[in-house]
Amino acid sequence: MKAFFEAIQSLFVDFLFKPLDWLRALELDNWWLANIVSWTLMAVCTKYIIYWCKQLSIHQKNNEENQDTTAHSFLK
Repeated sequence: MKAFFEAIQSLFVDFLFKPLDWLRALELDNWWLANIVSWTLMAVCTKYIIYWCKQLSIHQKNNEENQDTTAHSFLK
């Protein structure tokens, strides 16, 4: 059983986390490149939040939004 858990450790430490180790080492040279994953995730989230807000305003203008507090049976 010990070999099984050591194999899992080897998989993660030696293979799957290598890109993260590279980013951690890169931080000493260039902070912006080291945080590229964070910047990418923030950009994607911002894009979809803006899309979501636009869709909400479209439904609001078409009077398709049901704002009745009893819209769901569990809110009665």
